[in-house]
Amino acid sequence: MLIKHLQTLSSDLIFSEPVSDEKIDQLERDLDIHCPEALRSLLSETNGIIGEYGLGLMWDIERIKEDNLGFRRSDDFEDLYMPFDHLIFFGDAGNGDQFAFPTLRNGKSRDDIFVWNHEDDSRSWVAPSLEVFYEWWLTGRISV
Repeated sequence: MLIKHLQTLSSDLIFSEPVSDEKIDQLERDLDIHCPEALRSLLSETNGIIGEYGLGLMWDIERIKEDNLGFRRSDDFEDLYMPFDHLIFFGDAGNGDQFAFPTLRNGKSRDDIFVWNHEDDSRSWVAPSLEVFYEWWLTGRISV
């Protein structure tokens, strides 16, 4: 269980009640993706993780759905940014930058975590997995 590991890294984290498999399946249908296994597993443990100062380390399932749909459907974003349909955003850095899993053409995802920079539209690799991402973020190895 990832939550137990995260609790050893920080006592400032707030966890919500778990999400049902049915709601995760609905998220997949709504976004037309296969939810990354690590995200699916964590959602089955908690519906969001709030960090120090209210930071959205993992959004709740409704925000995951709404933000991803919003980014994919925004006419304004189409003129400003590269397409977002190859990313599954799940959390933010508190400065406008967001963390995401990449998706593949077949709708499946990779384990890597990337950060999207809202100022220059860059997408940079930050961790090889969700567990390592949280470990590195909570220990200060990742900063954006």
